[in-house]
Amino acid sequence: MRCVLPLPSREAAGRALATALGPQCVGPDVLVLALPRGGVPVGFEIAQAMGAELDLLLVRKLGMPGDPELALGAIAAGGFRVLNPDLLALAGLDDVALARLEALEVAELERRALRYRGHRAPPVWRGRRVLLVDDGIATGATMQAAVAAARAGGPAQLWVAVPVASRHACAALAPKVDGLVCLATPEPFGAVAQFYADFPQIQDEAVVALLARAWRVEPAAAGQTLASNPPGRGKQTP
Repeated sequence: MRCVLPLPSREAAGRALATALGPQCVGPDVLVLALPRGGVPVGFEIAQAMGAELDLLLVRKLGMPGDPELALGAIAAGGFRVLNPDLLALAGLDDVALARLEALEVAELERRALRYRGHRAPPVWRGRRVLLVDDGIATGATMQAAVAAARAGGPAQLWVAVPVASRHACAALAPKVDGLVCLATPEPFGAVAQFYADFPQIQDEAVVALLARAWRVEPAAAGQTLASNPPGRGKQTP
């Protein structure tokens, strides 16, 4: 499916992705796992259109010191890590500095889990068709970590769906998943925001509100105390 850039909004992109995905991602066994924060409005629209369950897969980018938007790697809930060795060498980080950077992002993962999930237990995706969703992919580090974490949960199929991504990121991800749907792969690719007409910062409150709608609970019930981590533990470093 081709699309015209810039995309109107994350919500419009989610609806377009649902159309592009078609019947292969429809059914009671489908689980949409959105990457907070930006992936949640996209994933919400996909889940609504397909009658699928919506949940989260928490991932954090490890930003380059001095240029935090450039990803040295990423971590995912469950102890998964993906690193870019070339950028690590460029940054000159030793093991102690990398561990310090990772500890800060682990703390943020835990805070977000506490804020977003409330008492709700994480979903089980073993044997299900899992769809990982974000609002875009630049370097691909965060989605690589998400794929590693999701694979450990034993899905029957693992798909990635994003409105826009770099060609390099798509080429790296495609062999690791069962399906990859991307509406546009423009080049040159800078920041994801440049390909949207409306790209506001997503706040925690918006994530909680969308999850409450998807889970049909009061917003206060969607963000109180951490239940547990997603299934699977381990590390992956390409």
